[in-house]
Amino acid sequence: MPLDPVRFCPAILTLALMAVAPSAHAAARVASLDQCADQYVLALSDRSSIVALSHRADDPDSRLRSLARGLPTVRVTSEALLALQPTIAVRYWGGDERLARTLRARRVRVVQIAEATDFTGVRSNIRAVAQALNARSRGEALITAMDRKLANSQGAWNGQSALYLTPSGFTAGDNTLVGAILRAAGLTNAAPRAGFAEVPLEALVLEPPRGFVLGFFDHLSAAFERWGIGGHASLRRQLPGRTLASVPGSVLSCPAWFAAEGVSLIAREARP
Repeated sequence: MPLDPVRFCPAILTLALMAVAPSAHAAARVASLDQCADQYVLALSDRSSIVALSHRADDPDSRLRSLARGLPTVRVTSEALLALQPTIAVRYWGGDERLARTLRARRVRVVQIAEATDFTGVRSNIRAVAQALNARSRGEALITAMDRKLANSQGAWNGQSALYLTPSGFTAGDNTLVGAILRAAGLTNAAPRAGFAEVPLEALVLEPPRGFVLGFFDHLSAAFERWGIGGHASLRRQLPGRTLASVPGSVLSCPAWFAAEGVSLIAREARP
């Protein structure tokens, strides 16, 4: 029986398009563009879906660095990234808007982690990335665990005043995630104003706060020991009797669920 060309040709065309078009159910190919994005990708993606992490994925201040072992890393350039043929790229600060536009033009979905100044913002970040990675249940599990830590730590310090301090001499007031961490542990933030600000060494020595919450002091480098106020002898004499807690840099380096681990750590140090 001869084939009807009117009916046969559309069928051939459909098969050809199916062969070259990406499947709607094809596995995602996920690339991370910076260390913060690494944490989200490692927590929410299947390992087999990760085509690359950032070159800082296994740094000491990377919270999930143990999960990064054995996975490839990439230089954040359009050429290097496009060669991996990702379908999704996750970023916080990595790359720039021009790179993001280039990726979108090649039909790569760019998922932006937003700056979060409170735990509501962290929840929004988790849900946005989890939705993009088709990992909603994993995302909700992270939120549930985070909220449990926050509930268990609520009010632990009963309003005591404390100043957050980094080795470079910066503090964090209201409208920062660090400020939200202090509040969640029951501390009153002694920062002079909202946002991030530098604190003069003279003020810390002549009028020290009632208590310090230190951040990133676990990575106090030789350079900071020599030039930063975090290593200055006058300040170092103040810290032992006034430090309420010291929070690792890996907890503070990204607006993510593990910020609640910082709250728990501070709360555990509360005195009766």
